[in-house]
Amino acid sequence: MYHFLRTGACRSSAAFQQKLHSGLLVALCCSEDTLMITFQSHHRALSRIPCYTIIPYVGTISEQLEPGTLIVLRGHVPSDSDRFQVDLQCGSSVKPRADVAFHFNPRFRRANCIVCNTLKNEKWGWEEITYDMPFKKEKSFEIVIMVLKDKFQVAVNGKHTLIYAHRISLEKIDTLGIYGKVIIHSVGFSFSSVQKSGVSQFTLPFVARLNSSMGPGRTVVIKGEVNTNAKGFAVDLLSGKSKDIALHLNPRLNVKAFVRNSFLQQSWGEEERNITCFPFSPGMYFEMIIYCDVREFKVAVNGVHSLEYRHRFKDLSDIDTLEIDGDIHLLEVRSW
Repeated sequence: MYHFLRTGACRSSAAFQQKLHSGLLVALCCSEDTLMITFQSHHRALSRIPCYTIIPYVGTISEQLEPGTLIVLRGHVPSDSDRFQVDLQCGSSVKPRADVAFHFNPRFRRANCIVCNTLKNEKWGWEEITYDMPFKKEKSFEIVIMVLKDKFQVAVNGKHTLIYAHRISLEKIDTLGIYGKVIIHSVGFSFSSVQKSGVSQFTLPFVARLNSSMGPGRTVVIKGEVNTNAKGFAVDLLSGKSKDIALHLNPRLNVKAFVRNSFLQQSWGEEERNITCFPFSPGMYFEMIIYCDVREFKVAVNGVHSLEYRHRFKDLSDIDTLEIDGDIHLLEVRSW
């Protein structure tokens, strides 16, 4: 049995702020049906390239990339774009051409796809192609590249897009290159240290008793990594006294369903499955936020609101236990 460290209480159920990890401040604002999450700079955490960057752009990255670093690019795809690319490079040499650790290349001609690759000693490796194309001509976009211990994880417009395993060590990357037919409004770097080891410090099943019972304004944050062969996992908020499960979250990767339910008086209720976008993929790192509102739980994954779940278990103050099990590496659990 684990116990949470209390990290501070929320003064308002409508909006609050909490530092999630070094260098990032997260603001959670709850409207009627949406949990909005925005990341803000904290001291030197966020550095930006000036707006409307001239393309091609080649610039030095101010700090060493390490697990936890986020690279955020916001821009627009012109109507005549056939392709563009974002390269994380090992220098800026042209002759001989610098190695490219991560080549991210959306293509619009013929088959719409994203091609990822690595250039080493002026030779390209094998291409990894994603056909689930999130970019559209004449549409704006936001690309978030999360640097992890053994891979890059990319989301576009809040949706998980792809994972690319490192072929060149992070220590060699010092340059960002942007090329092709694209308009870039801003580029931001958030340098923070999370998930450095990539090794789970928790065994599953994980059971933790909350220091403070659940109620409006309470928040639980779960960080982990989905197993590469995962079928699913479960996160339960329950009453330790009655064993009733107030909130059962069950992402099922084998069928891409995010199942929600409650187990009350020795019986499961009706499942809820409706969701705009299934937020999990095998091998991906995730941060799940569960926020308790007066009428419902709100859940966000990697900064994007996923769902809300109306309270079926009415005695919120009796919810005092968290259980997690399934096909994930659990890295961190926090509550406030």
